[in-house]
Amino acid sequence: MLQGFKDFIMRGNVIELAVGVVIGAAFTAVVTAFSDAIINPLLAALGGVDYSGLGFFVREGNEATFVDFGAVLTAIINFLLIAAVIYFLLVAPMNKLDEAQKRRKGIDPDEPEPTDTELLAEIRDLLAGQNPNNVNKPLN
Repeated sequence: MLQGFKDFIMRGNVIELAVGVVIGAAFTAVVTAFSDAIINPLLAALGGVDYSGLGFFVREGNEATFVDFGAVLTAIINFLLIAAVIYFLLVAPMNKLDEAQKRRKGIDPDEPEPTDTELLAEIRDLLAGQNPNNVNKPLN
């Protein structure tokens, strides 16, 4: 049971996911600081002199009824900044590295990957070629 857990943890995808989460969390703090220090004041300037920015009160005098479009725009900008940085610093270089490894192995990176059905048919044909006596026998 512990060996299965160790195999699961040591699998490449789990480690890559953990690194991505840690990097994403750290970068989120940077983007949030950027948004709070630069973007929020710019949005507030568009909405007037107060910090409420692009928003309005549904009921004047009731703070709970404030609809803050600036916060939504800031969240969208945060998401786009994080997505762009992760793409350009992690995804694009990994794609280039994968493409270079395929070229070194003699695989054309532009050639589409075979489908599951094609792979299964190839395996079937290889097995049939290895043992021609059992080709037409039932699998009882």
